[in-house]
Amino acid sequence: MQQQSKTTNRAPDGTPAIPEEEVAYLAKRHRISPAIVREIVRRIGSGERSAVEREIRKGMMRR
Repeated sequence: MQQQSKTTNRAPDGTPAIPEEEVAYLAKRHRISPAIVREIVRRIGSGERSAVEREIRKGMMRR
């Protein structure tokens, strides 16, 4: 019996795939670089908007 591979929403390097529109929206909303948003997504391992925003807020409090 073969195992069926589940299709996941991941980029080829294993990080969660997040649409560029979502990255641009979060970057503009929080006034940070899109590269920072992508780095946060890569670091936390989740593309979920609420988790990314929570991490952005944590980073803003450290400034």
